[in-house]
Amino acid sequence: MFADAIEKVARYTRAVRTIQRCYKSTTVIPGAATLFFVNEEGVAITCRHVASLLFEADRINLNYQKFQKERAELPADHSRKAALKRLEQKYNLTSNVVVQQKNRFVDCIDKFIGVKAILHSQYDLAILQFDAFENILYNGHVVLAKDGNAARPGDFLCRLGFPFPEYSDYQYDQAADDINWTEDGNHITPQFPIEGMFTRHISGNNHDIAGIELSTPGLRGQSGGPLFDAKGVVFGIQSATNHLHLGFDMKNKSMMINGQNEVVNNQPFLHVGHCVHVDIIKSFLDENKIKYYVGDSLDNEEVVNG
Repeated sequence: MFADAIEKVARYTRAVRTIQRCYKSTTVIPGAATLFFVNEEGVAITCRHVASLLFEADRINLNYQKFQKERAELPADHSRKAALKRLEQKYNLTSNVVVQQKNRFVDCIDKFIGVKAILHSQYDLAILQFDAFENILYNGHVVLAKDGNAARPGDFLCRLGFPFPEYSDYQYDQAADDINWTEDGNHITPQFPIEGMFTRHISGNNHDIAGIELSTPGLRGQSGGPLFDAKGVVFGIQSATNHLHLGFDMKNKSMMINGQNEVVNNQPFLHVGHCVHVDIIKSFLDENKIKYYVGDSLDNEEVVNG
């Protein structure tokens, strides 16, 4: 049903990869998110929470670099332990605090200088503008639904993103006390689609339509990925997963499992996906005078702000 659409949407949908390390740990933690391009000018959209995380990296890394510099100047005597503890308190470092983070935009833009983020003030939406790039590495652009009401509850829609990070091209450098991308390891994390039925509209603060709920969850790593129909026309962006308590709780219930009586407890939830509505996306692009395309199919599109 969605095979052709996935193939088309994948041309401009890209992964954002992160690696992180917590204080006093040598374990590198991989993570992923998604973005997709709205035009051929290096402009993409993703979730606000994704963009905020990406641009938090500079503050995180600078804080730890300052700590490293002061740590190197501590005396190597009996007072070092107490001095190190005071230094950790100064920089708010505990074992669960992320001290290093690095990001990579995969197959997006060739040789760019920087990325500018414009965050939506209300919704989980952000515009990313790549600056002073040489070439684009994606193919084509999203076609946003011209009529946001063309998708209705009961329709099946699909999301595309990059959950389940499989890439391993990173390491912790003990000598430098730093994390780095490497040329070794697996460089690929495959895309992953997941379909769902359009169950309900999500209301905004002014009781307008702000989003679309799907009967299946959006997966970690799919945040910022497109929500599209069988034609490949995009109706939203995957933002979050909500957890609906079903009320079928079981407490200390005896059940036969593998031929033996077992006492089980269970509180089931329905995990549903929440997507920012395409009309919110178009309004945000209009506010920022960003060029984009609309249509009711990929063969019938028109440019806006072009």
